[in-house]
Amino acid sequence: MAKYKSKPVIIEAEQFFQDKPLPFRDRCAVRFDGFGLGLGWYVETMHNGQMVAIEDGDWIVPEPDGEHFYPIKDEVFRNKYELIAE
Repeated sequence: MAKYKSKPVIIEAEQFFQDKPLPFRDRCAVRFDGFGLGLGWYVETMHNGQMVAIEDGDWIVPEPDGEHFYPIKDEVFRNKYELIAE
């Protein structure tokens, strides 16, 4: 059976903490649920506008369109990505 590995891809990412400036604030990436849906802090993904709740320590990454975002749990992020430049 053939084996494959992911191609190296360079991404932008910022970590979310409620008490710090919001990630990608210039693009309104992170929002707070003012509708009472029980989401708390969330990001809206490009997959049918799905809203995904986030927690402190989650990483926020832009989708390829640059307008939507998706969260990645800290442990998953650290296993998949390494810092190359600040």
